[in-house]
Amino acid sequence: MKRLLIIAAIAFGFFSTSNAQKVEYKVITSVESIVPMGIGRSRIIEEKDPIEAANFTTERTDGKKSKQKAVKRSDAKVNLFSETKLLNFYSIAGINFQNIASNDALLSSKINKLTNDGWELAFVASGVESDSGKGDGKGIFITRYIFKRLNNN
Repeated sequence: MKRLLIIAAIAFGFFSTSNAQKVEYKVITSVESIVPMGIGRSRIIEEKDPIEAANFTTERTDGKKSKQKAVKRSDAKVNLFSETKLLNFYSIAGINFQNIASNDALLSSKINKLTNDGWELAFVASGVESDSGKGDGKGIFITRYIFKRLNNN
């Protein structure tokens, strides 16, 4: 009986380490324009061509010396991504609540699709650069939706 328990414990240990699951993350960004008269651009952006951050990371040796100049910004740009058109917060008459409701429906659709594909919404972070008054006419509302899922690879 003791031998059977030891064999079962070893087999369980082997099985659980060989089936270790890793978590992977995906970021979806919505950018909603706060430009009056609807002339801004609003989108949901999803990268489709992952890149490795380590390829663009350098170490500082004494707090001053860096090899960051050897890293090209153009190499960090992904070429494959999807854009889902959103409506702008403002129209000619001012803030447009129908546009906001429409954007909510589009974002809900995107989130539902991702959750159906096995992703779980883990975090949401947002920020705004708003119109600062007369003569500015610029602003965006940006939200990052961070999803996670277990990856058996």
